[in-house]
Amino acid sequence: MSIVTIRRSTLADPEAIRLITALNAELKSVFPEPGATHFSLSAAQVSIGDGAFVLAYLDGVAVGCGAVRRVDPQTAELKRMYVDPRVRGQGIGRALVAALESEARSLGVTNVVLETGTRLPAAIGLYEAMGYRRIPLFGEYVSSPETSLCFGKPLS
Repeated sequence: MSIVTIRRSTLADPEAIRLITALNAELKSVFPEPGATHFSLSAAQVSIGDGAFVLAYLDGVAVGCGAVRRVDPQTAELKRMYVDPRVRGQGIGRALVAALESEARSLGVTNVVLETGTRLPAAIGLYEAMGYRRIPLFGEYVSSPETSLCFGKPLS
């Protein structure tokens, strides 16, 4: 049986760069129209006390990533969620979301929000299965109603 582990990392980690590059390429192929993709995330936003960036490993190989960043004192946002297509369906996305929710709790926030694409049914299904519910578009996503869906979840 394969073992999934989640470890905190940085955006500058070579494995992070590899996975984020793959994520960006996939999103650009699914959403080619101008303004449809939102890649903004800085090292400062995922620094200790403000957020976190994590890598998911399957049997020691980095196969996924995700980030959480504080939006305001009560809210954090999940960003840059990605699992290598060759290993999807093995619970890695769920493990990433759970780890990022834990990181959000450590920031002291009470709500988590996220944006995903309208053409990403597997991502939408994952978030809904993990208790996320549709919310109005927020922040930079307000400008892309044809391609963005936003979700939120209270942390308990």
